[in-house]
Amino acid sequence: METIRELQAYGYFFFTVFLVVILYGYILHLYRAEKKGTRNYEQYGKLALDDEITDAPIEPNEERNDEKKEIKEQS
Repeated sequence: METIRELQAYGYFFFTVFLVVILYGYILHLYRAEKKGTRNYEQYGKLALDDEITDAPIEPNEERNDEKKEIKEQS
């Protein structure tokens, strides 16, 4: 019974450390993406305020724009 509790304690500790590493990795990813300029996460903060159906989208949907261009070219 004692060894099971020790194993649980070690498992809990290593799992907590693993989750902390994942969290800091994700935070680092967000920071690097912001610095490179690939994403601007500040604009997503306005999403809760500007959520009307008539509001402009945050990011253009490139795939959809490409599909529209292909349809126009085919007709």
